[in-house]
Amino acid sequence: MNRRANLIAIGVFLVALIGVFVLSPHNRQRMQSAFLGIISPFLKKGSEVDERYKKYRAGLKKLDELEAENQRLRVSNDELRATNLALRGVEAENIRIKSALGYQDSSPFALVSARVIGRSPSNWWSTVVIDKGTLDHVEAGLAVVTPDGLVGKVMTLSEHSATVLLISDENCKVAGSVESTKEQGIVRVEVRGQRTSNSIQPTMTLNFLSRFAPLRAEQRILTSGAGSIYPPGILIGKIVEFKSRELDGQAVIEPSVDIAGLSDVFVITGRKGATTVR
Repeated sequence: MNRRANLIAIGVFLVALIGVFVLSPHNRQRMQSAFLGIISPFLKKGSEVDERYKKYRAGLKKLDELEAENQRLRVSNDELRATNLALRGVEAENIRIKSALGYQDSSPFALVSARVIGRSPSNWWSTVVIDKGTLDHVEAGLAVVTPDGLVGKVMTLSEHSATVLLISDENCKVAGSVESTKEQGIVRVEVRGQRTSNSIQPTMTLNFLSRFAPLRAEQRILTSGAGSIYPPGILIGKIVEFKSRELDGQAVIEPSVDIAGLSDVFVITGRKGATTVR
């Protein structure tokens, strides 16, 4: 359709061109008027098309600008989210430090703060490595705690690090007592469970309780001080279940410390005002 219209326009233009040379001035003027009348719709149509094209190009430019602005906003939003997360991390770290400092100030014990710097997946529930050693007055056999309770005891040392045996290891025996009772049947904490998984916490039990001890869930278990390794009164955990066995009683307990998520700990080097806890 457009091709046919173009041919007609060309034909009319040629006729008009010939008329310019062969017609009289009066007829030539009439011919020009007629020619303009014929081509004016095409000129108008072309003007409309050109206007639409310009608007289309302008629209494309605006879309490009909007897309670029949208991209800038997305980048800015991602930066703000990252900054927010970082600030939350700093806030959490400040809260953790303030809590640790508060515990260190209020504790009756002389404490050396340390961070967990090593942990093997193959013995996740057995040991951790901390960043303090003999140069920091840390010695083998000293108790290790957090503000939540007992962690374990120091085993091997170097000048700048130490290995801590966790209470979730079966070789770490702890003498304890049930808070607010005269029950003295607790002599150690035995831990049994898988040693190769960091997602399955071993079951912790308190053995050699009185067979008919009036114990209930949620009662707290504290170190009794027997054995001279752990000072008395340190929280070990709480009772989950009590079982009366043939010869004695056994309590399943939940440790008060998040053994799986240890990060900051304290080594008890003595009581404040004294040189040793022994």
